[in-house]
Amino acid sequence: MNTKCCLLPTQYVIDYESLLHASLAESGTNISVFLHEHLPRKWSDVYAKTVAHPTNIVRLRFRTFDYICDAYSKLEMAGEVSYDQTIKDRVVAVLGTSACASERPRAVRDWTPPSEEVFCTERDNGHFMAHCIGGGLGVNVFSQERRLNRGWSPQGKIYRQMEAYCYQHPGTFCFSRPIYEDGSNAPRWLEFGLLKHKGALWVEVFDN
Repeated sequence: MNTKCCLLPTQYVIDYESLLHASLAESGTNISVFLHEHLPRKWSDVYAKTVAHPTNIVRLRFRTFDYICDAYSKLEMAGEVSYDQTIKDRVVAVLGTSACASERPRAVRDWTPPSEEVFCTERDNGHFMAHCIGGGLGVNVFSQERRLNRGWSPQGKIYRQMEAYCYQHPGTFCFSRPIYEDGSNAPRWLEFGLLKHKGALWVEVFDN
């Protein structure tokens, strides 16, 4: 498994190698199916342990991707928590298989608008899953560091290589996990991973 970019603080780390070994240990197991089944719980557990507020994990489907989200505002509307403008609805992770782009990108659902940070000169409207591999709009859009998004920085070049692999190999299992340091919906780090055709996991962590 590749680790060329940056390292995450320990509390956010997922042991992907152990999951991969577990899937291989189960005779006849389809690796991507195994990961699709087990990763959401791993991500949700780590997310819940690293945020200071109650969580409301929901799952949305758009084409070949599942979006795991924290719909905190639903708890506010139900009166289960007090209103807090510093805590935003946001994506916890996205996973699925790459596919040919639809003719026009469509919103998954629009309850997570990008942070206003996106309007400053060093930010873009990035996509957790690129449109060219089947990603949509709405919750698929987030505030992304411009050089990373456009492939200008060394990390950005690796990020684009990974997206290109998914594009060139439709049906590739891949995932994107934003990692936050505060209550906003602008990730501090972005973890992107894919399963190569020979069963090797390629996972990188990017500064955002």
